[in-house]
Amino acid sequence: MHLITDNLLVGSIDDAQEPPAVVGTLLFVAEEFTITPAEWIDYHRIPFREFAKADPAKLMEAVQWLESRVPNGRTLVCCRAGMGRSVSVVMAYLCCVEGRTYDEVLKLVMARRPGAMPLPNLQVAIEQVRQLRRAA
Repeated sequence: MHLITDNLLVGSIDDAQEPPAVVGTLLFVAEEFTITPAEWIDYHRIPFREFAKADPAKLMEAVQWLESRVPNGRTLVCCRAGMGRSVSVVMAYLCCVEGRTYDEVLKLVMARRPGAMPLPNLQVAIEQVRQLRRAA
């Protein structure tokens, strides 16, 4: 598990199945797995396909879900390994909600999560989410 910001962490399926007590919210983004979350955790699943291009509609859903929860406490975003899909969702949140640039967020994530591999087409998908949010 890796701390990206004070309230945002990325992790693996193992972290999702046994989250630490300091995490109150869990977003699981692996398409090929399901988990039974701890009873006490605020849980949601948005399935992203591993190594596939980032889906703007799913990114939008994830950003909106996180937007109402991240300010309230520690949120863990997990996929299989905690390197691709979870990192991509966190990057989208930081760009779309906190207004950070893609390059700034990429640098932050790469420093905080060694081995991070954002999904293909992520920067374009994030821009599409930004446009959808402006239009709403």
